[in-house]
Amino acid sequence: MDLVLIIIGALCLVMGLIGCFLPVIPGPPVSYIGLLLLHFTDDVHFTATQLIIWAVLVVVVQLADYVTPALGSRYGGGTKWGNWGAVIGMLAGVFVFPPWGVLVGPFAGAVIGELLSGREATQAFRAGLGTFIGFLISIVLKVTLCGYFIFCFIRALV
Repeated sequence: MDLVLIIIGALCLVMGLIGCFLPVIPGPPVSYIGLLLLHFTDDVHFTATQLIIWAVLVVVVQLADYVTPALGSRYGGGTKWGNWGAVIGMLAGVFVFPPWGVLVGPFAGAVIGELLSGREATQAFRAGLGTFIGFLISIVLKVTLCGYFIFCFIRALV
């Protein structure tokens, strides 16, 4: 039974890391589930404090995932048109132009959204760049947390 939990936990960690780049998989929560599965084996037990702190980190990073692209867009002078364009661009990029569409989609979508709202090209580009930077910050936060979870998982097993 323990081996099954360890294997499923490891798969959760890998899927969580993949989910840092794909918007359809919530990366940090899935990785956290992997740590919880390891915790319920007879081999490894994390402290309650660790589990609570990790859960809080997951919530904070998930909230930041939704906020940072919007903040980047706002900082770049974007509007709601740019925000919606970035969301649509991200989804289109994932499914139409993988793997690079994940990075290019939000930027292109924000620029197109701003242009459709009637903004000038330089303003639209600036808003798109702000959205792209916010999106990259979000990815870095998620990958860092999931990488830390993988480190904790491996260290606990070794």
